[in-house]
Amino acid sequence: MKYYYSVAQERKIETKIKRSRFIAHLHYVESMKEAKDYISKISVEHKTANHNCWAYIVGDRGETFHSSDAGEPSGTAGQPMLNALKKHNMTNIVTVVTRYFGGVKLGIRGLIEAYGQSVGNAIAKAPLKKLVKTTEFNIITTYDFGEILKHKIKNMGADILDSEYSDKIKLKISIEDQKKEELEKYLGEMERAGKIEVLVMNPPSQ
Repeated sequence: MKYYYSVAQERKIETKIKRSRFIAHLHYVESMKEAKDYISKISVEHKTANHNCWAYIVGDRGETFHSSDAGEPSGTAGQPMLNALKKHNMTNIVTVVTRYFGGVKLGIRGLIEAYGQSVGNAIAKAPLKKLVKTTEFNIITTYDFGEILKHKIKNMGADILDSEYSDKIKLKISIEDQKKEELEKYLGEMERAGKIEVLVMNPPSQ
């Protein structure tokens, strides 16, 4: 089961390599437009920099991606940055690496390593956010079936978000969409058998 990751909040980290300053930015986005807007924002903030190279990946499975060397030799910046994102199964992410040239040329290999390392350092700065779409169910059941139900749905990978106890038990549960097929089938069977009542199934969220 493959998961994808992004960042919970914007990250910025500077790496100095042979007197050049590489400032890596990471930011969560949900579309190409958001990615391009962020690239423009950082490029304006660092308009005196020698380069503002970038890469982004969007889509539930990272199916849309693009990168730019922004004036660096072809293949030395954007692609290594993109590779660093892909290595960590990232999507809904944009990265911009701003370079202030320090007077020492790095060469092709040096540039590739520098841009890849800069993004890698930003990724390693803190744990990544797992991107998981979930569906929530609100269920009513009786006391004699409550413990059986809770045990069963936990074994299927669902989380119990809330429990209310009155004349009956009301449970609010959540499960990852890629795991929910078995749970939906089970809940349907139990509802038809009169063991539970499914009040509502909330739409997927991330």
